[in-house]
Amino acid sequence: MSQSQPSQFRTPLSRARGLGSAQSGLKHWIKQRLTAMVALPLLVWLLYALVAHGVDSYATARAWVSAPQHAIPLLLALVLVFTHAALGLQVVIEDYIHKPLSKIILLVLNVLVAALAAFAGIFAVLRLSFGV
Repeated sequence: MSQSQPSQFRTPLSRARGLGSAQSGLKHWIKQRLTAMVALPLLVWLLYALVAHGVDSYATARAWVSAPQHAIPLLLALVLVFTHAALGLQVVIEDYIHKPLSKIILLVLNVLVAALAAFAGIFAVLRLSFGV
């Protein structure tokens, strides 16, 4: 029994078009799973910490966030959550938007909105942490 060539499993149309795997799906899937696995415990910690410390006013929140043991995981959670969200929305856009120009615009907007939201959250945490 001889080893089969990968091209034997492709349809005649895909061979004619030269289409095949873009070789990026597994990497994207792994990134999305890793961001989820690391962000989930951080979000559980955040919810527990907020409930346990009774962060109910601006002064209490400012004091809580100014502690490095709270600010650093909070910053990490912000980065991971927005990265995870951008990766997930990227898949939805790629799968369901079929017009090339619309797809490109939405993919760029996805990255920009996620980055701006993450930077806004990071800025807020750093501002609260350093008391500016």
